[in-house]
Amino acid sequence: MTHLKLVEPAVSDPLESINKSLEGAPAETVLAWARDTFGGSIIMTSSFGADSALMLHLVTRVIPDIRVVFLDTGYLFPETYRFAEELKKRFNLDLRVYSPLMTAARQEALYGRLWEGDQRSLELYQQINKVEPMDRALRELAPRAWIAGLRRSQNAYRASLRRVELQDGVHKIHPILDWDDEAVHRYMRANDLPYHPLRARGYRSIGDAHSTFPTREDEDPRKGRHLGVHSECGIHLPRWATDESLKSSGL
Repeated sequence: MTHLKLVEPAVSDPLESINKSLEGAPAETVLAWARDTFGGSIIMTSSFGADSALMLHLVTRVIPDIRVVFLDTGYLFPETYRFAEELKKRFNLDLRVYSPLMTAARQEALYGRLWEGDQRSLELYQQINKVEPMDRALRELAPRAWIAGLRRSQNAYRASLRRVELQDGVHKIHPILDWDDEAVHRYMRANDLPYHPLRARGYRSIGDAHSTFPTREDEDPRKGRHLGVHSECGIHLPRWATDESLKSSGL
């Protein structure tokens, strides 16, 4: 007698219909959907990088009181700190600054310059300075949705994203996912928005001062970010497993 093995039907993607309804929608429409769906339980992240004024302007026009998470690694350019203050005042931001639990001085005393080390050192650097502070922000602010200015043209991982994803139980919303560089510059010009002051000196993707370098206009902007083989700093990646290097750091 033949025994048939019952196969459970595949669970449909709960975000499929949402993404289908938002396909091709303007960024403002995506943001209005987020506001109407999640109310006040939304955050956005900003690095206060080269063209961060775009997302801050775009989002606060639709969600004026949104909580803005800024990860201060302790290693940012002085210009970045001043730019953040300028934009905070300009857009009346509800800015929430999250820093590592371990100071830069203590990190270097215990581990040396992690950003100059091997891949394990680089991953520990990312965990201490970016991933853990972002995870703490998510725990403390408890958002149901997180708005980010990722674009498909920036790297291979981002090219695979949809307008709305689920990242560890939080709805991740990407209003300008399909924008190219020209669309970004056009919006910046139309709304008289300032670029990061280092943009004029060739810094087109701006992170920590010790690992950010100018690039030519014909180069990928993220070639100016030198922190190992990963094109993502970690905060935009799902937390599939606990990082052992973070455990070993004592945090």
